[in-house]
Amino acid sequence: MKLRHNDFRFELKAVGSGVAGEAEAGTIEGYASVFGGSPDSYGDVIAPGAFAESLAKHRREGTFPIMLWGHNSSEPPIGNWTDMAEDGKGLWVKGDIDLDDPLGTRVYRALKRRSMKGLSIGYETKDSESDPKRPGVRLLKTVDLWEVSPVPFPAQVRASVETVKSYLKEGSLPDLRQFEESLRELGFSRSQAVTIASKGLAALLRSESGADDADRVAFLAALKG
Repeated sequence: MKLRHNDFRFELKAVGSGVAGEAEAGTIEGYASVFGGSPDSYGDVIAPGAFAESLAKHRREGTFPIMLWGHNSSEPPIGNWTDMAEDGKGLWVKGDIDLDDPLGTRVYRALKRRSMKGLSIGYETKDSESDPKRPGVRLLKTVDLWEVSPVPFPAQVRASVETVKSYLKEGSLPDLRQFEESLRELGFSRSQAVTIASKGLAALLRSESGADDADRVAFLAALKG
């Protein structure tokens, strides 16, 4: 068995506070993974339905994937996942972090402050195929989900940003899809990413005149920071 990890910028929808009318303290809820998007460090992209078989198996056995801190299986879990489901966007999860565990308390506080936004899944690939539109990219059709861990920083964001930076270093521009995905993974909403890419990058990609080239150079310089 070869266990792999896929990191994602955790889209936290709720953090429990224990206040009347709100979720219990220690409860977290959000998306652990989304379908499609940029390939991870292995060149993999998770396809819709990839978790269905594994989640069904967990339901039959009355179990959930475990909640570790940073995939550290040498330490006890820092909490328990209490609900997981696939929807049109990705893998939605809900769980309770153990606030009697000092490490669990630190992780929970970091998530609540939103100073830590990474979540990573540990899985084994069961079925996959090559992406016909993206050479070198593999679509994961079925995965066996073993664990879901909070992590300090999602590697998928770093990978996407590095892809865009590699184009800039060569003096060229990424395509619209790559640019939009990098903006989404950096925290922009879909509509914001589309607007930024269509009003800025798209115009530069269409430019052919010398005057437009000057704008293109200026834009590259600004992106390089």
